[in-house]
Amino acid sequence: MTSAEADRRLRSLPGIGIWTSAETRVRTHGDADAVSFGDYNVARDVGWAMTGKDGVDDDGLAELLEPFRPHRYRVQRLVQVAGIRRPRRGARMPVRTHLPVGGRAG
Repeated sequence: MTSAEADRRLRSLPGIGIWTSAETRVRTHGDADAVSFGDYNVARDVGWAMTGKDGVDDDGLAELLEPFRPHRYRVQRLVQVAGIRRPRRGARMPVRTHLPVGGRAG
């Protein structure tokens, strides 16, 4: 079965969208072109890796990955395994200790 046919069949099921279809096809068919559109972190991290700018959305991701067709998922995966992530600027939680009062494990 072709990747397009697998995508069509998967997405015909209630609750299966573009992200779930892509993730399934990567794992079951080894689809090298199944990009995880709809994943908040994928678009922003791949966008950061390729442009150095934050805020890339799915449309921007599609545009950036188009020259790599039919290997778009491989680009996504290479960015992930290389550990390239956009800088995080959110509030940080303090480091917590789980030692009992007095500071000694017993």
